[in-house]
Amino acid sequence: MPFDRSLPQKTPKLVDWGSLSLITALIITSKGLELSGVFNRLAPRLVERANGSSRRLLFLLLPTIALSSALIMNDTAMLVFIPLVVALSELSGMDKARAVTLSAIAANVGSALTPIGNPQNIIIWREYGLGFFAFIGGMLPFVFAWLLLLLLFVLFTKEETLSVEFLPPVAFRKGLFIISAVLLGLNVYLGETGRHELSIALTLLAFLLLERDVLLSFDWALVLTFAFIFIDFNELSTLLIKAGLSLPTGGVSLVLASAGLSQLISNVPATVVFLGSRPSWLPLAVGVNAGGTGIIVGSLANLIAVRIARVSLRDFHRYSVPYFIVVLVISAGLILAFNF
Repeated sequence: MPFDRSLPQKTPKLVDWGSLSLITALIITSKGLELSGVFNRLAPRLVERANGSSRRLLFLLLPTIALSSALIMNDTAMLVFIPLVVALSELSGMDKARAVTLSAIAANVGSALTPIGNPQNIIIWREYGLGFFAFIGGMLPFVFAWLLLLLLFVLFTKEETLSVEFLPPVAFRKGLFIISAVLLGLNVYLGETGRHELSIALTLLAFLLLERDVLLSFDWALVLTFAFIFIDFNELSTLLIKAGLSLPTGGVSLVLASAGLSQLISNVPATVVFLGSRPSWLPLAVGVNAGGTGIIVGSLANLIAVRIARVSLRDFHRYSVPYFIVVLVISAGLILAFNF
């Protein structure tokens, strides 16, 4: 059964350069999509369709953020959408803390669907040699349930009447959008065929020749952050195994353990730690992605959202923690029901 596929034995190495190359290429490509203005142009149209209802706006906005995160990564989606959510809240009187927190949850949920939606999925996708659509097929029942739960949360939120009078026009750079979209598809293909170093080389070359401002505005310190994560937590995983500590390798125990560790060290490092025990890929992916919806340190996307919006941790956790608890129950139930 493909869901039980375990990590093959590999020679230990200081840094996983293949995963780091693919992650960097996809983040740069996501930056290109962000700068093209395609998502900022879409959002005002959603506001117009909300017809003054905060609940209706969230029903439109959150699936849009989730879908965008599946394509451009959750961290990038927060950089794109959170400034807009904050501006809308200030203009319309919508509860900013609620809107920002639910937006961060939507980004983490949507990004869980695809192998390019977030760094931990990229790592799992590459390490296990999974097909692009095989990964989506495994995660689809969980993401569908998580998104339904999020919309139920919206259904029970307080309705507010919006008073948006003016939304500034947003420029759309069609050429940059086309280049970024083509590179996104190319990087997915190269990632699935194992040519990760070629993906970063072609991405850098294309933007250097055609849209240099994407490279100039890219946060290169983020690449160093991921490099240190691979060094430090690969070593931690090795030390734990040598010390005789037995980490879960499948089932509900792996989901709960990886989700729990994500609350302490974030979900990307948690993924690297558990890879050392060579677990089944699906429970690991479910656990670390569910972990991103909990407390603020669970996902970098949460930190980005709170930092941009200046939302208090108390207000953020007022919505995220109850959601996380219910998500864990649902995920454990699905794992048991389908014997993943």
